[in-house]
Amino acid sequence: MNQVRRRTFWSVGLCILFALGHPLAGHSADTFNWNTNQNRVSVDIKSTGLLNVLERIAQNTGWQVFVEPETLHTVSAKFKNLPPGEALPLLLGDVNFALLPTTNGLSRLYVFRTTRQNATQLVKAPKAKVIDNELIVRLKPGANADELARSLGAKVTGRIDSLNAYRLKFDDAAAANAARDSLATNSDVSAVDSNYAIDRPTAPQGFNGSAPSPQLQMKAPPDTGRVIVGLVDTAVQPFGNNLDQFIEKQISVAGNAQSDPNTLNHGTAMAETILRSLDAATKGNTSVQILPIDVYGPNAATSTFDVANGIVQAVNGGARVINLSLGSDGDAGFLHDVVKAAAAQNILMIGAAGNEPVTTPYYPAAYPEVDAVTAIDQGQLAPYANRGSFVSLGAPGSNIVPYGNLAFGVQGTSVSTAFVSGVAAGYMDYAHANTQAAQTFIRGKFGITITPGH
Repeated sequence: MNQVRRRTFWSVGLCILFALGHPLAGHSADTFNWNTNQNRVSVDIKSTGLLNVLERIAQNTGWQVFVEPETLHTVSAKFKNLPPGEALPLLLGDVNFALLPTTNGLSRLYVFRTTRQNATQLVKAPKAKVIDNELIVRLKPGANADELARSLGAKVTGRIDSLNAYRLKFDDAAAANAARDSLATNSDVSAVDSNYAIDRPTAPQGFNGSAPSPQLQMKAPPDTGRVIVGLVDTAVQPFGNNLDQFIEKQISVAGNAQSDPNTLNHGTAMAETILRSLDAATKGNTSVQILPIDVYGPNAATSTFDVANGIVQAVNGGARVINLSLGSDGDAGFLHDVVKAAAAQNILMIGAAGNEPVTTPYYPAAYPEVDAVTAIDQGQLAPYANRGSFVSLGAPGSNIVPYGNLAFGVQGTSVSTAFVSGVAAGYMDYAHANTQAAQTFIRGKFGITITPGH
C-alpha cells in the first residue's frame, strides 16, 4: 500500500472511522469466512463488487450495513485470521467507513466516500443458507478422500470423482471451521468451499380445469446430432402420453424422489413448459429430448454441491442446453467453477433470475457464463421478478400444465427460463445451429436491459 492511511477514533468504544486509499481489482468471491465466535476473519476474493462484499459482511455479522449510493468498485483481498478491525480496511478498499454499536446491541456499519450522513442505502443481507457443518473439498490427483475425511472426523456424503470434489459432513459448525483451518495447510487439498442450501421450488397449485397438451411429433435427429436439454431440477414424473418419448431416463444425484401422482412436481412443470415452447418453435416436429437430473430427491432442499453435480451429469449425458430453474443468493466458488467448465465446452446454460423484486444476484443465474432470465408480464417486468443488472433476458412467466385430471398453474422466472430453453433447443434443432448461434438468437429475441433502480 503506497498511500498514507489516516485513522480517526471517535469516542473510543463507540465508533471507529478509517479513511483508506487502497483500490483493488479482480473477479469473483472464493472464500469468505467471518468467525464471530473467535472474532477472526479469513478471506480469499478475486475482484468481486463492493456491494457483494457488504452483503456478505451483513450476512455473517448481523450488522446493519449502510452505503453511500453509487459507491461502486471491485475488491480483491487475501488474508487469514485477522481481527475485524484489520480485516475491514482490506475488504472495503478505497472508501471510508464507520462502525457504530447501538443501544440494542445491533452494530451499524456505514460505508461512504464523502460523509457518513450520506451512507443512506441499506444493504440487504443475502438469504443464502450456509450449511455450516459441511465443506466442499477438492483434492489433488491421487489423494484419498475417505482417508482425509476419517482424519478430520467427517463423513463423505457426496462425491464427484471426475473432479476430485467431495462433500464432507462434520458433527457441527465448530468442527467444520477447525477442519477448514487444517485443510488450508494440507498439501493434498487444492480448494475448500462452503456448501449452500437451495430450497425446493414451490409446488404448482392444481385446480379443476383443462388445458391442451403440446402436440409434438418425434422426428429423426439431424446430421449434427440430437439436441438434449439437461433439466436440473426436482424429479420429472411420467406424463402418460405421447410426451414421454421426449424424456430420457432420469438421473438422481440426491436419492430417489417420492413423487405423489396426484400433485405436479416443479421439474415436471418445467419439462412440460420446455416441450410446449418446443412445440411452438418447431411447429410440432422435433428430435429434441430432455434429460432430467433430479438434484432434490426426497429432500426439502438441495445444495450447491448437488446442483454442480447435476450440471456435471447433464454434461456427461450429452446436454447442449442446461436449464437451471432454481437458485439462491449463495455464491459458491465450486459451483461457479463447474459452470465455467461447462461453458468452456460450448454448452448453453439458462438460469432463473429469482422471484423477488430485488437486484440481489441470484446464483447460478448471476454467473456471467449463464444467461439469466426474468419474467415479463404484458410487456413489462413482472412485479415479483428480480431486476438485477445480471439479468439479460426476459420471457413470459406463466403456464398452465395439464396433469392427471387437473390443470396446474405455474408462475415465475423458472417458467421464463424453461420457455427460453425450449426456444433455444428448438432453434438448434430446426436450423441445425450450434450453441453460439442459439445464444445469439435468444439474446436477439428475448434480450432486455435492466435499468438500475427499476
